[in-house]
Amino acid sequence: MSKLGSLGARLYRGEVGYDFVAKRKIWYGISILITITAIVGLAVRGLNMGIEFKGGAVFTTPRTTVSAAQAETAAEEAAGHDAIVQELGTGGLRIQVSSLDTKQADQVRAQLAEDLDVQAKDINADLVGPSWGEQIANKAWTGLAIFMILVVIYLAIAFEWRMALAALIALVHDLTITVGVYALVGFEVTPGTVIGLLTILGYSLYDTVVVFDGLKEGAKDITKQTRWTYSEIANRSLNGTLVRSINTTVVALLPVAGLLFIGGGFLGAGMLNDISLSLFVGLAAGAYSSIFIATPLVADFKEREPQMKALRKRVLAKRAAAAAKGESPDADGSADGDHDAVPEDAAAGSVVGQRSRRGRSTGTNR
Repeated sequence: MSKLGSLGARLYRGEVGYDFVAKRKIWYGISILITITAIVGLAVRGLNMGIEFKGGAVFTTPRTTVSAAQAETAAEEAAGHDAIVQELGTGGLRIQVSSLDTKQADQVRAQLAEDLDVQAKDINADLVGPSWGEQIANKAWTGLAIFMILVVIYLAIAFEWRMALAALIALVHDLTITVGVYALVGFEVTPGTVIGLLTILGYSLYDTVVVFDGLKEGAKDITKQTRWTYSEIANRSLNGTLVRSINTTVVALLPVAGLLFIGGGFLGAGMLNDISLSLFVGLAAGAYSSIFIATPLVADFKEREPQMKALRKRVLAKRAAAAAKGESPDADGSADGDHDAVPEDAAAGSVVGQRSRRGRSTGTNR
């Protein structure tokens, strides 16, 4: 842990680093491949919507000796529709059957009572109409759209529209991957899933905003210096928050993994799957997009500006002149002077934190 903390401090000070921004085409390619896979899975398999969205009935039974598999067969024979059965901690069962009206639900409950050897009055039946389920789905999509709009407005005001656009793309990236995984594994989509999606969007934005804040601070008066290009400053900001982003994500993933793999898988608490899967996949995708998508996109957008193009030309010209004179690079971040150039092929991630021999001999610390 001490080594990790030391690495984080060195990354923050710019003494070491990895050039994420320069390799952005690789990350874009990986994201496009994963996103296409998610979209194909969604188109081919579709989402397994819960009865809260498509309507149906939920039967909750008292303790019974009948297994979940036997109850599933009995429910499907009684209802004529597919059934989803989950074991409860009380020893009872939760049986979901779609497309049932009140009369059909009463008939199914009576048949289940006979098959499961329990009293019909002890089986609780909750009905969800198709129209009500459609309203829930529409409200969920409306809430998600409002969330996206507010996020873009806030980021555009707090930072700038390019950062807001990059954050929006990263959020859509995370949502698409999470929804695609749901389609591929066939987990049921419930209101808990929607809650999970909104939660992971918040986590994703947290990491992204932290990097953007450092980038905004580091890019002040950027055109008044000839030491760094915008992409290199973006990379320095990303490296400075890298360990913190990883630590935050790992700490958040551990309890979620417990819910998903131990609670939902090993212990059989299937009701945990709907929210834990969205949290697990979304947190992982959000951490990836914050590092590999959002910041490189901002750098791409900014480098298209005339001012940043001119800055890049000045930086590269100064580096070429320094290389021609045989001067050693001075990577202390000074904005002017004779010793602030670095070799043209030196990336920000690999040169940050170096100190020139001349700076050390004179004792300067710019």
